[in-house]
Amino acid sequence: MTEGISNLPSEPRGHEIGQSLWQSCVDQLAQELPEQQFNTWIKPLSAQVSDDMSKVMIFVANRFKLDWVRAQYSVRIAALLEKLYGQPVQVELSISPREMPSRSAYLEPVSESLGVSSEPQATDQRSDGLQKNRLNSMLTFETLVEGTANRMARAAAMHVATMPGHLYNPLFIYGGVGLGKTHLMHAVGNRLLADKPGSKVLYIHAEQFVSDVVKAYQRKTFDEFKDKYHSLDLLLIDDVQFFANKDRTQEEFFNAFEALLAKKSHIVMTSDTYPKGLTDIHERLVSRFDSGLTVAIEPPELEMRVAILINKARVEGADMPEEVAFFVAKNVRSNVRELEGALRKCLAYSRFNQKEISIQLAREALRDLLSIQNRQISVENIQKTVADYYKIKVADMYSKKRPASIARPRQIAMYLAKELTQKSLPEIGELFGGRDHTTVLHAVRKISGERQQMLELNQQLHVLEQTLKG
Repeated sequence: MTEGISNLPSEPRGHEIGQSLWQSCVDQLAQELPEQQFNTWIKPLSAQVSDDMSKVMIFVANRFKLDWVRAQYSVRIAALLEKLYGQPVQVELSISPREMPSRSAYLEPVSESLGVSSEPQATDQRSDGLQKNRLNSMLTFETLVEGTANRMARAAAMHVATMPGHLYNPLFIYGGVGLGKTHLMHAVGNRLLADKPGSKVLYIHAEQFVSDVVKAYQRKTFDEFKDKYHSLDLLLIDDVQFFANKDRTQEEFFNAFEALLAKKSHIVMTSDTYPKGLTDIHERLVSRFDSGLTVAIEPPELEMRVAILINKARVEGADMPEEVAFFVAKNVRSNVRELEGALRKCLAYSRFNQKEISIQLAREALRDLLSIQNRQISVENIQKTVADYYKIKVADMYSKKRPASIARPRQIAMYLAKELTQKSLPEIGELFGGRDHTTVLHAVRKISGERQQMLELNQQLHVLEQTLKG
């Protein structure tokens, strides 16, 4: 993608280049920014591109968002556009007019009057909806690809959506970044509202709750705060680990938690670790988190990753051959967000170079990512990390000793080597003291099966995976 638009055929249609330029900028920002930031500030933007590609007008829903986007993102957007186009692109911002086409549209040539409007002309209707419950209507159970990695969490979330206030209250979903925790929460809210349109539902990130607590203290508006949070039928709150070391916030969340449970309202939370793994959170709050159902979402298995790639490519209006999806899925293992980022790179590379999607194209588009991936985690690093975790010697990993205190960690290390590296079973066996590939396969199947059944093992593996991935 470094060659940019200038290497396209000499007379392409202007609107296609305009679409490609803005869309590729958005795709890159999706890879760089945390999901919450991207969905809140970048995803709702629409753009107008001049016919000579020298100016891009970005439309924002209201004055507050305009100021924030200008302060936080305009410099980066301008730099990305320049990199993609091959020469400087002037970026300006304006309040959205009443009727705007979809994101990445190409409109009539931009005129001289492209300065930032001094008064808001209209608010984005989607923003109005988001102010009420902040749900993304696109994130539903139907658009979530199901697999063994998320099956239990999905089933629990579906139960909550159809029978709120009964079992699994609270529902605590944990896992690494980009595995679909937020998608599941939005799916719960959207399903409940579809079944019971009058329900009071709110999705928020934990940082927003912290901000609301601070404002309530500053402005002495705790009655309003309680009206907002204590009257809900369903509270969906993302990344509760952000409550760490925030005593007032934890106190107010505890109060809201108790009030909602007392009126049989439902609470769904996500975190990057299981409740007892949270640090600097009050014990009484951790015990509340752990009082309902705690369920993990794991990194998606190969078949699930392939399905995700094919489905998301179809949503983008592209056809990804199955063999290409397998190639990308085998090389991008960690989470759905990185998988989406890899897909966007492939689509952008295909679009800019006007080539069909193939394994060779994917290899070229993802060469930086693949080189990083390949040198990130080694079997030797896995052996050392697992040995340290279970307090055994690294030499025990490839010794012939077979007591359970050694054999078990060795099997776990074999499982992680298969999951986190590109090594084949015979290669892994060789690195574990010249063991046969069938020994490795047995270990992988054994640990994989037990992971689904044993919460403690699953939590240990989660900690090891997060440690190895840095």
